Amino acid sequence: MPPKKRQTKKEEKTAAIDFLKKAQDSHETMLIAFQNENYNAVGTLAIQCVISSADAICVYEKGLRSISQDHGDICALVKSTLLPEANEKSNALKRILAKKNLIQYERRNVFEAEATDLIKSATRIFEWVSLYLKK
Repeated sequence: MPPKKRQTKKEEKTAAIDFLKKAQDSHETMLIAFQNENYNAVGTLAIQCVISSADAICVYEKGLRSISQDHGDICALVKSTLLPEANEKSNALKRILAKKNLIQYERRNVFEAEATDLIKSATRIFEWVSLYLKK
């Protein structure tokens, strides 16, 4: 069986800064939402922050971003950058994205402890990407 072809889109490497700006906006607003005890918004913004962060690092390193509906594909693309910690960050990204359905579509609300964990994980990914793009 041939390897799965991932859906990607070519981007100019300069677009990485635009994706990082989106990640930064989501990150800053996520922190404000937490201060306001709006934990559902924290969840949604954490997801958007890590997706934009992943797009930024993939565009910066590979000139590609995932356009697949399967979030596992964006994790694999991050891992394929071969940057230090790419495997670890890919796994963290996968853990956050696994919560997307619960956060955005299910009835249950996000708890404070979950919001705290999401902020920690999303911040680590965002800061990792920021470090590489600002070199």
